[in-house]
This record gives sequence, C-alpha cells and structure tokens, in this order.
Amino acid sequence: MLIIPAIDIKNGKCVRLNQGQMDQETIYSDDPVAMANKWVEKGARRLHIVDLDGAVHGVPRNAGVIHAMVEAHPDIPVQVGGGIRDEDTIQTYLDAGVSYVIIGTRAVTTPHFVSDVCLEFPGHIIVGLDAKNGKLATNGWSKLSHHDVNDMARRFENDGVTEIIFTDIGRDGMLNNVNIKETIRLCSNITIPVIASGGVSNLKDIRALCEVEEEGIFGVITGRAIYEGTLNLTEAQQLADKLCLDKPN
Repeated sequence: MLIIPAIDIKNGKCVRLNQGQMDQETIYSDDPVAMANKWVEKGARRLHIVDLDGAVHGVPRNAGVIHAMVEAHPDIPVQVGGGIRDEDTIQTYLDAGVSYVIIGTRAVTTPHFVSDVCLEFPGHIIVGLDAKNGKLATNGWSKLSHHDVNDMARRFENDGVTEIIFTDIGRDGMLNNVNIKETIRLCSNITIPVIASGGVSNLKDIRALCEVEEEGIFGVITGRAIYEGTLNLTEAQQLADKLCLDKPN
C-alpha cells in the first residue's frame, strides 16, 4: 500500500485546508517544488498534487509550478487534480510528464465526460469522489450534489477509470482518523483500486488501513499529518510495506 503525500497549492504556496474551506488555510511552504523534493527524499513513491485555485475557478491556476515539480522528479508518478475539466488541460498535463489526472467536479456534473477521456487517454484517468454523508461534493467542496458515491463509482469503473480516490471531506485536514467503514463500503462495490483520503493522523491509521488492504485499498493520501509531524512518511511507508508483505497468502 502506498503512502502518498499531498501537496495542495494555493496562490503558488503549499497549504492545507480544514475540510476544504478556502478561507481556513495553513501555509506550510512558499516553495512547492522544495516540498516535493522533501517528500521524495523521505521515500514517497507517488505524489498527489492539487491546484486548489483551479478546483474553485474551473481552470488551472498553478500549472507552472506543477510542471516544475513534475520536471524535478521524472521517475516519480504524479497525480494531479484541480480545475481539470477539458481534454486540452489533460493533454497539457500528460505532455508535461504527469502520470495521472484526477477528474472531480466534471465527473459529477457531466459523467459522460469521464467515459470520453478514458477512451482518449486510457490508463491515465483517476476519478476523485469527495463525499460527505455519502453524497458527492463539487467545486472545491463548496457544493453538495444528490449523487450517491457508490453508484457513481460503479459507473466510472465501467467507463474505464484507473483508480478511485475517495475522500471523506468531513475528516479531511482534521486529523480525526480515516473513515475506514465507508472506504471499505466503496471498495465492495467496485473492483478497481481505491485510494483512501481524509483524516489520516498517525501510524494507527496506517495499521488499520493495512488490515483491510486486501479489500481493494491501493494507497492512502496524507497531508496535515506529515506536515505537522504526527505521522512520519518514511516510517509509515516502511510499516505499510512490512504489514502487507507479512500477510499470509
């Protein structure tokens, strides 16, 4: 199971938000490229980058710095989300060396867009399902829809997405543990890999996720915990490697 550090970018800076609230930010670095360097040095095998301004405005706002981060680490798979709502944006990111693009709002508001881009860019499309009380949120989490997260996940699996990122936005940035129950529920409805997100606080969460990894959990995204030191990225990945390796076949 991969422990994937999150690098959220707002106004060119590396920040974390509380429950996706754009006015509740903590700035951790003025240099997102340096932050990417730090996590790679500590053993990250994939990076999760989000253009927060792009998510709100619907078009990339921090593409330049994201391109620089990808260029600095050509051997590390990078997944990028935030403001990716047309084919040209996807093509630009992939041409820059991004491995996976994350479709969020457009997947909920225009579901057929996902099937179209899966055909055009096979193997590169991840859908981010951001939910609160089982319902999907859009537009940088500022709006709640009536769509059920599990129903939509099954649809996107049929469309050909590579992975699903499931975020419990009620827990994101709050360090109050991963919603394992709902993550497993989502996994039980699909067969493609799921990346958990939201609420990771310490090694206890990593242990708990490893215990149910065989349900289909491919990785977990962590942000505030690694920035504030309640979780050590290197130790977390080493623990995940050991626990998953030691499981009986």
